[in-house]
Amino acid sequence: MRIQLRSLAAITIYGVTATLAAEEPAVISVGLDNPTGVAIQPETGDVFVAERPGILRFMQGTDGNFKKSVEITDFPTDQYGKGPVYDIGPLGVAFVGAEYLIVGDGSQQDDKEVIRIYQLTGNPPSQPIPASLAILTLGPLKSTERLKPEGNYYGVAFGHGSIYATANGDDTRGWIVRSVLGEDSIPGELQRFIATKEAVERDAPVAITIGPQGELVVGQMGEIDVPGDSLLSIYDASSGELKANYETGLNDITGLAYDSDGNLYATDFSWMDTNQGALYKLNVTDGECRATKLAVLDKPTALTFGEDGQLFVTVFGTAKEGTDELPGQLLQFSKDSLAASANN
Repeated sequence: MRIQLRSLAAITIYGVTATLAAEEPAVISVGLDNPTGVAIQPETGDVFVAERPGILRFMQGTDGNFKKSVEITDFPTDQYGKGPVYDIGPLGVAFVGAEYLIVGDGSQQDDKEVIRIYQLTGNPPSQPIPASLAILTLGPLKSTERLKPEGNYYGVAFGHGSIYATANGDDTRGWIVRSVLGEDSIPGELQRFIATKEAVERDAPVAITIGPQGELVVGQMGEIDVPGDSLLSIYDASSGELKANYETGLNDITGLAYDSDGNLYATDFSWMDTNQGALYKLNVTDGECRATKLAVLDKPTALTFGEDGQLFVTVFGTAKEGTDELPGQLLQFSKDSLAASANN
């Protein structure tokens, strides 16, 4: 598949517009433990969130309120970061149909990291599923003298009969990994697919999603101590060929998601200065990516849209000084709020 873009230059100009504030989001849940991924289950509309210990399910009742339950539990804990260091477990999440949840692992050493697939139903289990009871495990990837161990599968996406994930093990290559489903719909061996750092000369692929034309859309975070160096990169999902690459002016892209109208949104964790963490709308026109800030957020990590256009965002948050509270939250922006702010 080839996509049509107006610019195929290696790097393009960027611009960040003034903030156009969206309405305050609804707080769906508080007390989350470093939430890093969010996905909507098809058919049920339930919201699944990855946090350090495991996977949570949020079911919306007839009164509009969400009920939380633990879906998968007992993940190990690893740490990520320099400067601030955070405890992490499972990272990215995505669905294959309504039955299978893909979970990118960040809870182990790189040479042991895997992508797990769990079989779910339309209702929470009577007891949480132990992390070890995935129906299928992809990886770990083999390492050699030339190929370093891989892990920290932060972003996960499914499309073109393949599972894709961003990896942050070998910083010299910046791999996107892939597992292709066979004719029997069983995922094949996990393989290194795209060496993004070689393609765009920037560190750390983190966010990943499938674009409206089937393209692979990647948020290259860049160095966490360098401001404004995040990239938006477009790849052919079948061949892995780089089709376009844009400077965004954002500090540390952690999430990407399209709404039903094909508009692209991003979260910026902004590691160096978390006061600049925010939700953005990204527009690519005339070979340029322009970012419009919609809301200031406290260390946002992931986002996804429901079928009704509601946007769900996870944030690490900041604990009150002198407390051991868990400050993570799941937030919800209304479709009308996003449309109004982006069109002002």
